[in-house]
Amino acid sequence: MLYKEEIDSSRIPQHVAIIMDGNGRWAKQRGHERSYGHQAGAETVHVIAEEAARLGIKYLTLYTFSTENWNRPSDEVAALMGLLLDSIEEETFMKNNISFQVIGDIEKLPVNVQQRLSTCVAHTLHNTGMCLVLALSYSSRWEITEATRQIATLVQKGELEPGEISDELIEQHLTTHFMPNPDLLIRTGGEIRLSNYLLWQCAYSELYFCDTYWPDFREEELRKAICDYQKRERRFGKTSEQIS
Repeated sequence: MLYKEEIDSSRIPQHVAIIMDGNGRWAKQRGHERSYGHQAGAETVHVIAEEAARLGIKYLTLYTFSTENWNRPSDEVAALMGLLLDSIEEETFMKNNISFQVIGDIEKLPVNVQQRLSTCVAHTLHNTGMCLVLALSYSSRWEITEATRQIATLVQKGELEPGEISDELIEQHLTTHFMPNPDLLIRTGGEIRLSNYLLWQCAYSELYFCDTYWPDFREEELRKAICDYQKRERRFGKTSEQIS
């Protein structure tokens, strides 16, 4: 039976976050440079975004480029930036009624990339379907540090008392403040770690790891992950009896 037939459409996760891993290894297995894998991975983004929108997922957040990725060889970083420019197709967003957002230390990106991203965000602002979020020049430690600085500044100015700092206040200062925390986090490529991704937000997310490299991750793989998610009992610290 296909996973498509097993999915309960009434229990689709509202927010799915994905660590898209395995592009380089996928390319190496085929005797190509890493950039070949990144190109194939960019095509997978379009496939998965369209399927996620069809399934009724409200937010899809993709770990596209971490702050640590700036340490990669300069030619690979340049190729990734060029690929990013080429792969942002507003037609795909408009056709699928998808809005577009970006989280991360965007000011570190090349100016032409920043401008392209801003234009796409503005042009898709009024789309009412799924929101596709790219985490670019992003790391969770950077994000939490920035939120802490903002809150400390408010305290220093006398606009906030230390006792007023709460979970809710911290979340308001995170780059993800405009969306709910992920219900499901998927990592492809066989690694089993979070790699500094949405650490605060994934405190109670369901985690799903698979060996499939990102370029080979297709619609049925996403459906499989969602079916696995739907078999789990989300208790958030409570007992089964309390949530039944």
